[in-house]
Amino acid sequence: MTIGCLNNYPRIALGHSPTPIDEMRNLSRILSCNKNNLSLLIKRDDCTGLAFGGNKVRQLEFYLGEAAAQGADTILITGAVQSNFVRLAAAAARTASMDCHIQLENRVQNTSELYSQSGNVLLDKLLGATLHFYPEGEDEQGADRSLEEIAQRLRTNGRKPYIIHLSLGHPPLGALGYVVAAQEILAQIAESSFTIDEIIVASGSGATHAGLLFGLRSSGSIIPVKGICVRRTKDLQYQRIVMHCAAIAKLLKITNPVGNDDIELSDDNLAPGYGKINDAVLEAIKLSAHQEGLILDPVYTGRAMAGFIQLARQTNQEKTLLFIHTGGQPAIFGYAVDIEPLLSVAKQ
Repeated sequence: MTIGCLNNYPRIALGHSPTPIDEMRNLSRILSCNKNNLSLLIKRDDCTGLAFGGNKVRQLEFYLGEAAAQGADTILITGAVQSNFVRLAAAAARTASMDCHIQLENRVQNTSELYSQSGNVLLDKLLGATLHFYPEGEDEQGADRSLEEIAQRLRTNGRKPYIIHLSLGHPPLGALGYVVAAQEILAQIAESSFTIDEIIVASGSGATHAGLLFGLRSSGSIIPVKGICVRRTKDLQYQRIVMHCAAIAKLLKITNPVGNDDIELSDDNLAPGYGKINDAVLEAIKLSAHQEGLILDPVYTGRAMAGFIQLARQTNQEKTLLFIHTGGQPAIFGYAVDIEPLLSVAKQ
């Protein structure tokens, strides 16, 4: 099924798809606690292949497609110090024979040397990206303006940069990757014996959440999608998802199928804030590792899994829940000091 003018947008294949949907039998058993019959599934978008994989691979297929169509030779992107998006943008640029300039924002007050040098930062350097630094962490428009300044300097030197903007007001081209992913999930459901009662996904920039929800609704699916807030409160994130869905409809030149009631969010596990770990996140990381051999990062998937576990525990009826594993494992090495309590427990 083709949604609107989706096929009109250039796209470069970067990842492995379809990614599998696996059962989490141990977590299902533990979290059911004999009071319900839970079936917990996981969509392994950490297995998209490119440079440790992750959800951003799907988004970058459209950004790199447009960049190549415009004759760009350099990708510019901004993100947090341990951003998975910038790491994958650098890798995608290399596969397309382009350079990459990365701007790292000071979003998290973490003085650990591991945070500033290991994890995704190490991979950024390994991929040969040129690093820039932006002192603010909550100034999306300012960060984008800084990218524009870098781009202008590159143009002056004869380069052809392509900017992947962060702030609202720019077409969320990458969200189309999850419009496609929604169709992939529906095809997998149709080919299997299971049904899905609810999908849970991290909601940060909002492109993955909005694209997934838009793709489901435009394909006729009413499966609820709950976004777990990882950066903003649910009130602020709600407006972001509304704007993204409206922008996706404009990109695809179709009527927006997402109603206001379709947007479900939880910020129960957001405190103390973006990139900071709480007890629920630590528990989610530990349970996932010990029970399913799954590695989650503290910023996105760990917090989203905390919300997933909370939802599972609150469920008193037979249900099948699907967790979207958006990747991000390299970031865990930047948070080694923060997850030390888990390692200490493991030694006992």
